[in-house]
Amino acid sequence: MKKENPQLKKLIQELEKRREPIWRAVARDLARPRRIFRKVNVYKLEKYANSGEEVVVPGVVLGTGELKKPVKVAAFKFSRKAREKIEKAGGRCLSILELLQKNPKGSGVRILG
Repeated sequence: MKKENPQLKKLIQELEKRREPIWRAVARDLARPRRIFRKVNVYKLEKYANSGEEVVVPGVVLGTGELKKPVKVAAFKFSRKAREKIEKAGGRCLSILELLQKNPKGSGVRILG
């Protein structure tokens, strides 16, 4: 792993310790090179996530599009506009580590991106 960001390194190490396949998949995606880091716009949350669902984005959430349903989104990073739009729709923005602590088994969590 050649990541320079200490927070990202720590997160990847924490996810790799887990036995659940979903967290290992998220760790693998976060360890990818930055040029192929996942970027998800808000309109994809509207299109693919169900209301009240927990979604993890192993990368960045960007603010293009509109969101009309409440979705809990965990990501490594959020743009300011994306955070505003998610919270305005009644959803929540979490870090991946917060979601991991809340739902260690990863049940009912969907990877998007």
